[in-house]
Order: sequence, then structure tokens, then C-alpha cells
Amino acid sequence: MSRLFAGTPFDRPPTCDRCGQLESECHCEPVAEPPPDPSKQNVKVRLDRRKNKRLVTVVWGLAPDATQLRSLLSKLQSTCGSGGSVQDGTIELQGDHVDRVRNELKQLGYKIR
Repeated sequence: MSRLFAGTPFDRPPTCDRCGQLESECHCEPVAEPPPDPSKQNVKVRLDRRKNKRLVTVVWGLAPDATQLRSLLSKLQSTCGSGGSVQDGTIELQGDHVDRVRNELKQLGYKIR
């Protein structure tokens, strides 16, 4: 009786691309990806109105690297002097700070749309 995937790449155990050993026996260090380049990201900034007529500045279109979003959030919070959070890959700042956020992102090297 033959197996369904006999002789195909699905039948063979996975191997490391760098050393060629089985993945379970490989001792290579994982490759860390460099952080995304700010000049290659198209960032969008808008003003939203939430319940009770509260204003929120929303920044989206950023690479979804959580550590980068948290550090960028803290820079924007100190620039605007307001609170904020990271929600589903977007940065939300309390209040109307669109102009300040755009200026700060341009100084950091981001492309603003």
C-alpha cells in the first residue's frame, strides 16, 4: 500500500536551510529580522469622534511589530502630552493632535499620507 505523499516534500522531515540537519537536531541561532524602515511605511493619521463627543487621533498603516508600536506610542504621547494606547495595530491618542503627530512622524522619517 503506498502512502498519499510518498516521495514528495511533505513525506520528508523538515531540515534547516542553513546547516541541512533535521530541525529537531539543528543548533543554529534564530535570525532576528531588522526593524522595518520608517521611510518605506505609508502612515495615515485621522481624527475620530467617539461617544460623548470625545476626540481621538488615530495613526494606522504601521508595520505590526509590537515593540516598535509601543516605543512610537511613548514618543507621540510625550510630544502631545496626552494618553494613548495601541489597539489592533493602530495607535490611538486622546484628543485632537493631528498636526503634532504628523510633524513628529515626519521628523522620525515616516511618509505621511
